[in-house]
Amino acid sequence: MTSAPGGREIAVVAFAQTAHRRTSDELSEVEMLMPVLHEVLDRTGLKTADIDFTCSGSSDYLAGRAFSFTLALDGVGAWPPISESHVEMDGAWALYEAWTKLLTGDADTALVYSYGKSSPGSVRDVLTRQLDPYYVAPLWPDSVALAALQAQALIDAGDTDEPALAAVAARNRESATANPHAQLQGAVPQGDYLVQPLRTGDCPPIGDGAAAVILAAGDRARELCARPAWIRGIDHRTEAHSLGVRDLTDSPSTRLAAERAGAFERPVDTAELHAPFTAQEIVLRKALRLGDDVHVNPSGGALAANPVMAAGLIRVGEAAARVHLGASDRALAHATSGPCLQQNLVAVLEGEPR
Repeated sequence: MTSAPGGREIAVVAFAQTAHRRTSDELSEVEMLMPVLHEVLDRTGLKTADIDFTCSGSSDYLAGRAFSFTLALDGVGAWPPISESHVEMDGAWALYEAWTKLLTGDADTALVYSYGKSSPGSVRDVLTRQLDPYYVAPLWPDSVALAALQAQALIDAGDTDEPALAAVAARNRESATANPHAQLQGAVPQGDYLVQPLRTGDCPPIGDGAAAVILAAGDRARELCARPAWIRGIDHRTEAHSLGVRDLTDSPSTRLAAERAGAFERPVDTAELHAPFTAQEIVLRKALRLGDDVHVNPSGGALAANPVMAAGLIRVGEAAARVHLGASDRALAHATSGPCLQQNLVAVLEGEPR
């Protein structure tokens, strides 16, 4: 799937997120979520009862308990009973499910939210559980070590070098100075090697956060938002599970998702890329054919704030927010999950002509 069949148009009409922090020990997931849910509803004037469908994204591994999303429903209000679903993925994939729900005509509005608290444990070790459980995970290569393999492959191929990676980090965090929600802003030292060739500055901050968006269809979107961010196309693809059979210097799944989403049909002026590590932005820029004229990560991206399970949805929300404000006419949003850009989602959002 790519663009909306049958002519039913769907848009992001509101977006809200937390101020992303290194720790939020004093808050439960519900307490972290509730202000965001109230804010996103207030932006449209909707009440919980006005929402036709609700979908969330989170991770039981990150929460440390099974069916953790059911507790988060306390923040939504699940009584009287609501139409609800959940994906064990980043919230961008929850948005994809909500989008398909609206396409069917069974709903006109949808609330999508996601959240993650990385601070209680070692997120590097938690993410190792994504790997092949027989041959790779028992070796415990953590997420930073795997990203370092990808960075070294790019350096060996002549696609980048360490100064170029440092420049990626500096640009993203400088952009984040205009983002009041960002965890890291401005000049951040590159620091010592964490796993060579990646220094601490090449890696995302560990932190907690949540985000939410509201989708609406057709004229309902125009009623709720002065300039809706219409989802002109959205698609997601995945790479092989085994890292050994992949070319880590390229991302064919990102390229295919972008092609199916219509990203190459006309130029985009903004791109929000979910690149937690500096080297991954190099890979994504190539796969998405982004030139120097495209404003990449005006929010600061995942190098400025990386709440696991919400960072991808935030990329969609940030791109949509720029369309809402008139700062972008055609924006691309990208989300990823898994090691070394294994799974990738691309959405193209447009504002109506001015």
